[in-house]
Amino acid sequence: MKITGQREDGYHTIETIFQEISLADEIILEKTSKGTQLICSEPLLSSKNENLCLKALKTMRQAFAFREDVSIQLKKNIPIGAGLGGGSTDAAAVLVGLTKLFNLKIHPERLKECALSIGADVPFFLKGGCQVATGIGEELTTAVLPKIGAILLVFPQKEISTAWAYKNFKLKNDLSHEHVTSNFLTLIDAQASWDELGMLFENDFESLVFQTYPEIGDLKRRLIEAGAQYASLSGSGSTVFGIFEDAFMAKRAMQQFSSFQTFIAFPIPS
Repeated sequence: MKITGQREDGYHTIETIFQEISLADEIILEKTSKGTQLICSEPLLSSKNENLCLKALKTMRQAFAFREDVSIQLKKNIPIGAGLGGGSTDAAAVLVGLTKLFNLKIHPERLKECALSIGADVPFFLKGGCQVATGIGEELTTAVLPKIGAILLVFPQKEISTAWAYKNFKLKNDLSHEHVTSNFLTLIDAQASWDELGMLFENDFESLVFQTYPEIGDLKRRLIEAGAQYASLSGSGSTVFGIFEDAFMAKRAMQQFSSFQTFIAFPIPS
């Protein structure tokens, strides 16, 4: 993930690759006469007004003509504050679910506008697959990565605020308001090995997060030593992921991280 600048409105511009994976939350939407409610397996999320599922519902109410009460049942499988986009993918699922629940005829670009008003990465979760993201994360171009046999996710159970990460990140060489083209954008047209990509890919948040939380940086080193073809911080963290040739190697490596919350996931194709 490259942070390429900062706009006058405070948003940072980025160049990154988003890959949809099989780890997912579960959401059930139902019409109800008992008033709109959010029932969540994580009680703290149910009481927060900023919950992105409720924000998605509010956005849709404002944009389209429906007033019926809705029950949202959310089972969290994606860790909170892990840098895996759990809240954003939940918001996107609610947007799509409401269009089906109320049979709304919405142009995809209009739905994308609703998604973007909730969060910069929410449009990706409408599209899914593998995408190069530019702008503030909303400009998406389908990409092709080398084969991913399995992904081992290691969550050190530390919540890292994305807002904190951006606030404390220092743009290098005064890149504010400039656009820098990164080499990995060539992935749109060409494939490479993970050894080659390891020389091109870097997450600008790693220096900040690893310096603040050295134990998270140690997870990246340990994943490489455990046989990962590539390892990195996911977004602003705190999850670190390793890409393995197959599920067997990922499961074998997972045994070395028994003191952490771990998941094995697989890529969802575009």
